[in-house]
This record gives sequence, C-alpha cells and structure tokens, in this order.
Amino acid sequence: PQRPPSSQHQRRFPTHRERIALSMRVAGRGVATPQPCHRHNRGNSLYTPAACVRRGERARPLPAMVEPSAAVDAVEEISHEEVGVLRAENDRLRAENEQLRAAAESVGVDPDHMPPNLVVFSGGTAFNSVAEHLSAYTRRVSHVLPVSDDGGSTAEIVRVLGGPAVGDIRSRCLRLSDESDEEARAVKRLLKHRLTKSSSKDAKLEWNAVVEGAHPLWDNVSGPYKHTIRSFLVHFQSQILRHATEQFDFSGGSIGNFFFAGARTFFRSMDAAIFLYSRVSGIPPESHVLPAVDTEGIVNLGAELRDGSIIRGQNAISHPSSAAQGVVDVKSSCDEPLDSKIHRILYVGSESLTNHFEVFPRVNGDMIRALHSSDLVLYGMGSLYTSICPSLVLIGVGEAIAALRSAPKVLIMNGTHDRETHGMSAADFVRAVTDALNRYSCSHTDKILRHAPSEYVTHIVVPEGCEIPVDREALASIGVVKIVEVSSMQEDDRLVYEPAALVDAIKAIHDSYS
Repeated sequence: PQRPPSSQHQRRFPTHRERIALSMRVAGRGVATPQPCHRHNRGNSLYTPAACVRRGERARPLPAMVEPSAAVDAVEEISHEEVGVLRAENDRLRAENEQLRAAAESVGVDPDHMPPNLVVFSGGTAFNSVAEHLSAYTRRVSHVLPVSDDGGSTAEIVRVLGGPAVGDIRSRCLRLSDESDEEARAVKRLLKHRLTKSSSKDAKLEWNAVVEGAHPLWDNVSGPYKHTIRSFLVHFQSQILRHATEQFDFSGGSIGNFFFAGARTFFRSMDAAIFLYSRVSGIPPESHVLPAVDTEGIVNLGAELRDGSIIRGQNAISHPSSAAQGVVDVKSSCDEPLDSKIHRILYVGSESLTNHFEVFPRVNGDMIRALHSSDLVLYGMGSLYTSICPSLVLIGVGEAIAALRSAPKVLIMNGTHDRETHGMSAADFVRAVTDALNRYSCSHTDKILRHAPSEYVTHIVVPEGCEIPVDREALASIGVVKIVEVSSMQEDDRLVYEPAALVDAIKAIHDSYS
C-alpha cells in the first residue's frame, strides 16, 4: 500500500486561474481510469433519518437500470486519498478566511459591510429570472449547476462528442451576460439563438450560414468578436465532421451550446470554456458559473425509487419520452407523477448494457472554495431531484455546508408540485436536501454523513399562495422554524416568485445574520 503524502507535500486543489492556465498549455488530456472507493471516516452528527442505513451494513448492488443506454461512462471517481485532501483543504480554507477577515479589519475595512458572497445551487431554467435581479444586489455570486442534462441539443452534442452536458451552464451564462451596448446585445442574441426545428435539412442550412459568417445574426458584431466566436464554431463543425459514423442533428440546436462545445473540445477543459464564454459574453468577473462535477467525461444521473427500481438519465426522470413518441409536451410529461416516489439521486456508471453501478464523481474544487467564503447559501427553486440534488450528493459538499456556522442556508420552495415532488410537503423538501447532503442510502455506507436538517437549512422561503403544504409543526420538529413568505405571480399557469421581492427577502435574511 502507498504511504499517505507528507504534510509538506500535501496535494491541494489548483486555483481557477491555475486550472485555466494548465488547460491552455496541455495539448491533450486523457480520462483517468476510475479508482476503487475506499473507506474513510464518517461524520459524527446525531441526525438519523427514518430507515437509515445502519453502521456496518453491507452495500447492496443496484438493481438493473430502466432502459439502459449503450454509452460507456468515463466519469472520474474521487479516491480515498482525495477525500483526505478535501478535508485538509476544508480546514485550510476556514483558517484562511479567518485570516482574511482579520487582515481586512486591521486596515479599517469592515468585511460585514461588503457585498455578500453567495453560493446558489440551481438548475438552468427556474432560477434564471432571479439571477439577473440578484446581480443588482451583489455580483459576488457563485452559481453551481449540474452537468448531467441529457435532453435537447445538449443530448445530441453528448451523443456525438461525449463530455459533460453544457446546456445549463450556457443558460446561466446567458442570463448574466452584458447588455450595456448594441454589440453586447448582438453577441447575446447570437449565442441565445436556436436553429429552426422545421426539419433537419433546414436547420443544417441555417447552421451553414452561421458558421460561414453570412447569417444576419452577425450584424453589429465587430470583427474581433466575430473572429473569436466563429473560430470556435468552426472548430465545433470540424469535430462533428471527424465523427463520420455519427449523423449530427442540428434541429433546434443552440448556437451558444455549439460555441461552448467547440471551446471545451479545443481546450479539453470545461473551466477554460466557461472562462472564454464569460469573457466573450461580458459576465462580471466577480460572478462565477461553476459546474458541480470536475470531469471531462459523460455524467449520468440516476434516481432510485422507493419500489427499488432505478431510472437512468435526467430526462427520463424529469420529463421522459420515447423514440415512438417523438416530440412530447414537456409541461404535461413534467406534471405526470412517477410510478413510485424518488428515494434518492445518485450518479451511475456502466460496464455493459446490463451491469450498472454507483459512481462518485470528483467535486469541483472551486465550488468547495466558494462555499468556505460564502455569506449565504441558496438552494434555488426548480426540479428538486434533477437540478438541485445532483450538486448536493457530491462528496465534500455536505461537509462544507455543515461547517458554515454563521451563514444562513436558505431553501427556496417551488410554488407548485412537479413530476418529481408530487405529494411532498415543505418538510419533505428539507428532508430530501438533508438526505442528499448526508448521502443517505449511499451504496458505500462509509460515505454517509449524519448532520441534522438544521445544519443544512436555516430558512425556508415560500411564495404567497404556495400549493405545497407548509406544515410549521413538522418543520419545527426537524429544527427549521424561520419561514419567509414572498409575493408571487402567475406565469404560464404556474405560481412563481416576483423576482425583485425574492431578492429583497434574500437581502433581509442576510442582513439579519450580519
């Protein structure tokens, strides 16, 4: 067995700048072979959910997947040594934050009166309307998003080129993009544009006009911007053509997704692609869009239902379709309840078409750093199990959030139920977040934490007229007593927050802790 690294040579997470620089220098990067999971120390908290896995219980194999995919996963797993490194990094960052606060106070700067640092866990759709308003309150926001989307044009990119999904990342970047002048608005229109859905042939003709620089979308985009964006679109096109056996379908494709995929495959780095996209679209440098998982491989999400079955794929969980159905009504498929309630969310790999197993992707170190310096943590509204929980179940996230003793942790409730949450109450939402962060029912019991719900959620925000039951007694029984009601409105037959009122509520919660 290998000896653990000595303290003076302790491995640390590279900084964001170091990772970008490395990706620029290295010409190629292979995917590391998944390493076996080893045991490490369990958290020492008292929280024990109902029917919790007992200490020492053997990990049980997962049942066969529903409609397994032929794709072979290449997700890098976190190893035993890296778990130790992550814990040491957590301790170092806490000490560093205290030193920074002391240094600021020594020169007369009150760190409590600076714009707050926020970490937001969300998906790529529901929180977008709030993200713009939140920037008016503070630009120091780290948006953490999953990279497991397997629907739309993102699915087509992953099918042909592989790699993590970029759709949610691109969607949030667009919302944060600059619109201060005509050129900025023109760049945003270009990267926001989707090709026609009328036919694959028409979409390909439109794509050719874009990639050749002849499409009207290029109007008002200056030479340097046009040259930069078009270069990565051309690179994306060349990558598609290299896969001669795969026919790429451009129908409904997002130009922003294609640009993102071109940058990622060119640099062989998701971080580098986000950095480039952020600069091209004019995102404020204090705002960060972070993929939850640190990988260049395909990320597959799974849901274990209470009846013991497993659904594989984010799309199959949230709004399923089949080849026979073709284009489906996403709204109606999202509203149709699952046959059995979701027990937990996990990441899955596959060695063959029938043998599937739970994997533990490596958490993004930038996200852990952001958590340790955060003044407030938000669990955004949206799909609870396919947008929020995929970021929470990663090793290191529960540890980092539980370690935040002086920061509010706010769960923003949805206004209505969806396919994933039918029959759930507000207390059930809190339990679902807690179980995800504790990695409850994880197939490796040594990775389970036992922190109480109140260590992860201090406040609940609900919209006026919320259709989800808010049982104050049930919430109080698990230690959550601070409930904030916010003005709401109707949008597309759904109850949603008034964005400005929600931001005001977030500000008031932060100020109450200052």
